[in-house]
Amino acid sequence: MTTPETRYAKVGDDRVAYQVLGDGPRDLVFTTGWWASLDLEWEEPAIARFLRRMASFSRVIRFSARGSGLSDARPKDGRDACLHWTEDLLAVMNAARSNTTALFAMTNGGSMAIRFAVAHPERVSALVLLNTTACWVASADYPAGFPPEELAGFSRFARKHFGTERFARVHNPSLDHDERALSRQAKYARAIASPKAVAEIFEIELERDVRPDLCAVRMPTLVMTRHNCLWASLPQGRYIAENVVGARFEELPGSDSLPYWEAPDLILDHVEEFLTGNRRGAESDRALAAVLFTDIVDSTKHAADLGDAAWRELQDRHEEILREQIGLFRGRLVDTAGDGVLAVFERPDRAIECAQALHTALASLELSIRAGIHFGDVELRNDGQVGGMTVHIGARVQALAKAGEVLVSRTVHDVLVGSRFNFVGRGAYELKGVPGRWEVCEVVERLDPTGPYETERH
Repeated sequence: MTTPETRYAKVGDDRVAYQVLGDGPRDLVFTTGWWASLDLEWEEPAIARFLRRMASFSRVIRFSARGSGLSDARPKDGRDACLHWTEDLLAVMNAARSNTTALFAMTNGGSMAIRFAVAHPERVSALVLLNTTACWVASADYPAGFPPEELAGFSRFARKHFGTERFARVHNPSLDHDERALSRQAKYARAIASPKAVAEIFEIELERDVRPDLCAVRMPTLVMTRHNCLWASLPQGRYIAENVVGARFEELPGSDSLPYWEAPDLILDHVEEFLTGNRRGAESDRALAAVLFTDIVDSTKHAADLGDAAWRELQDRHEEILREQIGLFRGRLVDTAGDGVLAVFERPDRAIECAQALHTALASLELSIRAGIHFGDVELRNDGQVGGMTVHIGARVQALAKAGEVLVSRTVHDVLVGSRFNFVGRGAYELKGVPGRWEVCEVVERLDPTGPYETERH
């Protein structure tokens, strides 16, 4: 499923950006509320996987409201901002030829989705709300809300930190140790709005109270709230479910405001079952990739000779070089376990070049590694890990390598026939846990005079 084209709907002279993904039997508008940057979201693997799975059971429609991302600025006509958002959604639905849709909204989009469903019940077939509140401010008849001083603190925090990794970490705590994802989220936030604009919209949100609208919601409704979400508490989610006739409530694990990183398949399981009556579960995303395994030679001896502190410092430098070289050759570091490393590349030639560069770079630390590479179909998991037989074979090939060597499977050799690389056959082996015998080659600097593959070195 390719990245969808960004199109524009018209509201008067203004343009509203939208995308349509999938061709399922039912329409589903998926909105994060005020803020969206439709193109940039596809750069985050977790978001792309989430959207593609959602499009497996529906035709997904997404949009950036005016004032956000790729859309024009929000009009300064003195009207309620929620009315602008409603106009934008109607324009997008009409442009996408969607007469009736399910509406999946989260965070600050939830209250606007409730208003839209009440104002236009003929256009909404079902309502799904995630981490949503009907009213932000606590009162005597609404203790589930936040004290005014806490809300004022959030507004100050947004003005100071929106668009930074600190804001991303608070917004989605599960990313705390994923620096790459935090950096992408900070970049994404900067693309959708300025800190001042976010704080101003939040102040508008504080005045919104959709509690009176809940009793008028007549379509099937699913409400989901995370157990420890900072922005929408369980009591706030339960309040909505208890005041919408027939609504279903699901308590979710975790703390993230957004659904992409923490139990995303559980969320989509609930949505799919709610909308279709079936729960098929997630299908594994798969891709062709080259897997590179490396391992430090004689690591135990190094640790004994250097002592714990010096060895830890050397390991840290080793990992810095790994990350640098893997990035230079457009790979992705998947896992570091002890002294071993797993990285994936779109092409096997880049994996070989990276392994060769690592041998050279790590020699400056007086470290030697062994490297193994295989190319094939891998499973792409939601946690960023990879799996499948290709990974097992790559690990087994690496285990056969000696210090300073780059070994590849026969598959890699066959894919790169006629390339600039030279190979020498190292024989056929039984790889533990892998059916059959597998031929292995060494990447060498020069072609063996008797042939590139058939000659076996001893």
